[in-house]
Amino acid sequence: MISDFATSKSAADNSLSFSRAQLGSIPPGAFVLGSRLLHSDRRDAMRHVPERVPLELLAPARATTDSWLTGQPIAAGQSGSVRFACDGHWVHGSAELEVAREPGSLEQAALRAYADLFAVLDRCGCPHLLRLWNYVPGINDDGNGLEQYRHFNAGRQQAFLAAGRSAFQGAPAACALGSHGGVLRVFFLAGREFPRAIENPRQVSAYHYPEQYGPRSPSFSRAALAELGGGRQMLFISGTASIVGHRSLHVGDVRLQVAETMANIEAVLQAAEGFAPAPIVSDALTYTLYLRRRDDLAMVIKMFEEHVGPGSFAARTAVYLLADVCRAELLVEIEAQGVVRSPFGP
Repeated sequence: MISDFATSKSAADNSLSFSRAQLGSIPPGAFVLGSRLLHSDRRDAMRHVPERVPLELLAPARATTDSWLTGQPIAAGQSGSVRFACDGHWVHGSAELEVAREPGSLEQAALRAYADLFAVLDRCGCPHLLRLWNYVPGINDDGNGLEQYRHFNAGRQQAFLAAGRSAFQGAPAACALGSHGGVLRVFFLAGREFPRAIENPRQVSAYHYPEQYGPRSPSFSRAALAELGGGRQMLFISGTASIVGHRSLHVGDVRLQVAETMANIEAVLQAAEGFAPAPIVSDALTYTLYLRRRDDLAMVIKMFEEHVGPGSFAARTAVYLLADVCRAELLVEIEAQGVVRSPFGP
């Protein structure tokens, strides 16, 4: 049960915290709102865990969980395609749909998954999405003349608009990675307060991409800055790649793609500084790196650690997963997040 780790914390504690830890290492004194399991063995006995990320773990060589912890008791439920947990102030969950069972295939699957998701957020009284993790089957495959990622974007945008949410300016932080099999999985974190969307001055906002990238643009912001309570904010940096303006750069060169991606992350950090209560530095963030090719792992680790420092918190806690990226020419995508504590907070 989600509430198995419940202990005695103040009933007035509505704050949220994040933990990336080895499987089973849950900090004491916290309720687990939700976890995403990162694991390398597809035959493992935990393969049926609902919150398991459907990607192969390349490094580190141990099962890892990304957990969201609160100070309140948790109520779990299911509605439509969505499994969720809520403490009255925050909600975490996942939508899962077999694409082949949806009329219209991936576009309709995305539309239904997000419609179910928004219904849950309204039911829980936590309407504001902070972060989304989308795992899209065959993301670069052709689907009746249109790339599957573009079908996904069409369904996602329709769901945002139908639910009265902004699919453009103010959209939440997100990533979209390719997975194997036929199941669309959408993991989400939401709360009661609207996060501040952050854009990257080096890039065209994704929701303003020209029509060459599909009939409907992707619905996400480059980052989001959200209140966590206790004088803390979390900066969520969306999946970031080697794109400047709206064009992919350094095709075929993973080394230069990592360098360009980290330059984009630095630009997002600089853009966020005008809104955050304290400076944000790249070596203090928690990163997830997605690689299209297994053989690129050593080079990606080398380039990433040269940027953040080999002994830094960022290097020690980074996780590397095997996944297709939303554009076929891109070899790596990097996401990050980190807590910013107000110097005047508690």
